[in-house]
Amino acid sequence: MIILGIDPGIAATGYGTIRTSDKQRAINNKLKCLGYGVIQTDPQFSSGERLKRLNNELDKLIKKYQPDILAVENVYFFKNLKTAMPVSQAKGVILLTAAKKKIPVYEFTPLQVKMTIVGYGRADKKQIQKMVKVLLNLKEVPRPDDAADALAIAICCAYSLGGT
Repeated sequence: MIILGIDPGIAATGYGTIRTSDKQRAINNKLKCLGYGVIQTDPQFSSGERLKRLNNELDKLIKKYQPDILAVENVYFFKNLKTAMPVSQAKGVILLTAAKKKIPVYEFTPLQVKMTIVGYGRADKKQIQKMVKVLLNLKEVPRPDDAADALAIAICCAYSLGGT
């Protein structure tokens, strides 16, 4: 099973792709990182152009990795109201892109991701990044933060489908 994790944003959308052969392997920490990175958009462009770029780049990722599932962060609470609308717009594009490709989407709150990855709902980014490195057997912590977050979301999805 291939899972594409997404950390939505208008300026930077993190993505991370993992593979697990079956549900049991996810439980046994047998996850493999297939790739990760960030889709960046230029703030000089209009919101519509930025969302179009996000859609186009996400289409390319789906074509490259052919995910069975898309996992996305579901944010119910925003500390900064100014970013709430653009992030929601980016998430809408992500959901639409997945629906057009008939890819099921699973949504996870930051609390769910932190609890799954670290076992503590108030874990900080460094704790999550270190655990992502360990769980995926990577040589270094994934960078940038948005990509590490996306990998954490994908791992959370794999574990939730594996029954942990």
